[in-house]
Amino acid sequence: MTTPAAPTPPTRPAGHALLAGKVVVVTAAAGTGIGSATARRAIEEGATVIISDAHERRLGETAAELGKLAGAPVAHFVCDVTKEADVQRLVDGAVAAAGRIDVMVNNAGLGGTASVIDMTDEQWARVLDVTLTGTFRCVRAALRHMVPRGAGVIVNNASVLGWRAQVGQAHYAAAKAGVMALTRCAALEAAPSGIRINAVAPSLAMHPFLARVTSEELLQELTAREPFGRAAEPWEIANVIVFLASDYASYMTGETVSVSSQRA
Repeated sequence: MTTPAAPTPPTRPAGHALLAGKVVVVTAAAGTGIGSATARRAIEEGATVIISDAHERRLGETAAELGKLAGAPVAHFVCDVTKEADVQRLVDGAVAAAGRIDVMVNNAGLGGTASVIDMTDEQWARVLDVTLTGTFRCVRAALRHMVPRGAGVIVNNASVLGWRAQVGQAHYAAAKAGVMALTRCAALEAAPSGIRINAVAPSLAMHPFLARVTSEELLQELTAREPFGRAAEPWEIANVIVFLASDYASYMTGETVSVSSQRA
């Protein structure tokens, strides 16, 4: 019996100007994960991109790399989403740099593994503060800019764990389920102002940082659940974020799109 070849991702598609002329802000965009892939994809789709991250050195390095792709400096701001002053400084800085924010991609999140019986209040609170309350702060700040303009798009990064259970992930799953609920409720409030708010729910997107903080055994187990027999590439998640940010999704709001087959 022939052993099937290891699954490989498809060829990365070229840009099609889906975000031409748009100003896109991406949080937690330093490094090699979904945030930096989204920033790169947005540039390839014609956007002016502004990025933030809590890690100053990695943020500067990522901005320099993206600047080469964009052919122009990429504005970037250190932002800890647990601090309201940082979030407001990001929004104010983005508006000062580019004149407006058309799209806000809220990617910041924090994971970890702990059983409910062993989890401390501090572990629970930290994950909720970054992943859920941090997203809330960014949505609120973006809406305060977008509502007076009567235009804008917000895309939040959720997770399939907002729908399904996984051992050791009660805090992260609760936070991501909260992001989904926040997305739905905020979308209804924002719709009369012409603003759309949606979310993506990735399952497993492989990148070097994830590999460093997750055991090989768990990664193999999670990969085995994936319908294509492999983890997603971060750019594959970014493609869906770009779609939701674009005018092709003009009648979508309050939705969470699973980038996986693992809705339940």
